[in-house]
Amino acid sequence: MPSILLKNATTAHIFPPSIEPVDLRIQSGRIVARSKGLAPEPGEQVEDLSGRLVLPGLVNAHTHLYSSLARGMSGPKEAPKNFLETLQKIWWKLDRALDEESIYYSALIGAIEAVKAGTTTLVDHHASPNCIAGSLKIIREALEQVGVRGVLCYEVTDRNGAAGREAGLRENQSFLAHQTNSQFRALVGAHASFTLSDHALRACAELAQENNCGVHIHLAEDGCDAEISRRDFGRGDIVNRLAEYGVLSEKTILAHGIYLSAADLKTIQQHRCWLMHNARSNMNNSVGYAPVQNFGERVSLGTDGFPADMFEETRLAFFKGRDAKNGLGPADYLKFLSAGHQLCSGLFDAPFGKLEPGAVADLIILDYPSPTPLTEENLAGHVLFGMKADHVAEVMFAGKFILRNKILIGVDIEKIYQKSREVAAKLWKRLLAL
Repeated sequence: MPSILLKNATTAHIFPPSIEPVDLRIQSGRIVARSKGLAPEPGEQVEDLSGRLVLPGLVNAHTHLYSSLARGMSGPKEAPKNFLETLQKIWWKLDRALDEESIYYSALIGAIEAVKAGTTTLVDHHASPNCIAGSLKIIREALEQVGVRGVLCYEVTDRNGAAGREAGLRENQSFLAHQTNSQFRALVGAHASFTLSDHALRACAELAQENNCGVHIHLAEDGCDAEISRRDFGRGDIVNRLAEYGVLSEKTILAHGIYLSAADLKTIQQHRCWLMHNARSNMNNSVGYAPVQNFGERVSLGTDGFPADMFEETRLAFFKGRDAKNGLGPADYLKFLSAGHQLCSGLFDAPFGKLEPGAVADLIILDYPSPTPLTEENLAGHVLFGMKADHVAEVMFAGKFILRNKILIGVDIEKIYQKSREVAAKLWKRLLAL
């Protein structure tokens, strides 16, 4: 792969914020030089950015790509009365209706929309009870076609019986055993305490420990997590339950965390788990407000199945926090956004989120016509009140341009979207029959 020299870039580190006009040299998927006035090398591709803004590619730290084809889908005949009914009447029907084709196009559309919004890494949590074996490979192939990184897992649960639980464990094990390149990593997926028996929790933890990875699980998204866990498994103290079965570790991802006590958060922080805040989803499901001000240092942002527009997710998380008077400021939300890079650095064992020599060259270039000065001191204000996915003009993944002038390279958008509409119609028809 020939080296690329980005001349006259305005680089912006998200957190701690910094702004600097420099040149960047990129070789073999990494940034190898950063300085002003770098001279082109023989045969090097030179791109003059004319002062345009360069940021690290963004990370969606918790999502469900299988929901990509749910947009515009009819709701159930009777509206759900609570979160559990929302799962039962909508999402658990949708995942049962998935087949190989709809899994592929869901992931493909999700990846396309991610790149166009400047998101280059997707931490996905997948479920397709009637199409388990090979489902993660299908998602990987879709992400490979577009050119984004994926951290994948399959959702283990007891809600589809012992056979479904064991098939989910096998799918996680299969993907863990076949991580063939630097573009993907695997975790062990698990739904939530209230659909996981003691046997399932122990099996997930053991599988993660055997493969030196974490468990990706929903936690306290709604009060029903503790209530049903108490009713069905005799344990309403769901955080301690996860800890006792070995689920909690520094590589574990806990999504949502809305109904957590101070003691719960202390246990989570002692195990150095990651907590993922999903503001748009929480508001959409009316499940309450996550106390992110108490989450600690290892907290980042996910979309929980909404499109991977992390500019929009960060902005709405900030507004929701302001509305809740949680005491956090703009810089705190830039820290949350940037923490996705810290997560990826640990998962991929490589520097993410930096625009300096040695760092992974996942970059986004913005045409951001700022009407006011852009400085380190006010970068948070620009991200939260100015920058949008529409400003993303170029995207580089592993040192290779995959979006130029807002056009995806080597991807027939019109053909894919036409096909996805056909696939979605068939998916909705199967869902209605359930």
